[in-house]
Amino acid sequence: MQVRVSSAQWQGSLKEGAGHIGLGSGAYNGPYSFGSRFESAPGTNPEELIAAAHAGCYSMFLSALLSKAGLIPTSIRTTAKVHLNDVPRIDWIELETEAEVPGLNDDDFQKYAQESKLNCPVSQALAGPEIRLRARLMP
Repeated sequence: MQVRVSSAQWQGSLKEGAGHIGLGSGAYNGPYSFGSRFESAPGTNPEELIAAAHAGCYSMFLSALLSKAGLIPTSIRTTAKVHLNDVPRIDWIELETEAEVPGLNDDDFQKYAQESKLNCPVSQALAGPEIRLRARLMP
């Protein structure tokens, strides 16, 4: 079983504070803030990272399904848009994908696309897995 680790640190109040997000692989390490999450300030935010993970996972899963059927994609491009409302709560995620797959008709492509939406690991995770928490208050 693969375990992937990322971390975040936040200091200060919600609106005036600031934080830092780091991916365990070291591929990204940078700031986030109230402004980068709820406005258009520089930095990343959790929803942007979810969108990147979902787009990447979906594209790879679709490629796997197609390859298993003997259809090798030339290209798969996926965009994920995570919609965060004012509550705040993620109301929905839009996936938009374009693929070049020689020998594949649109009806069959739509079936593979839907199967990928339902079964890629990130889609499944966003559908509500158990979340386990260990919390420790430091002195």
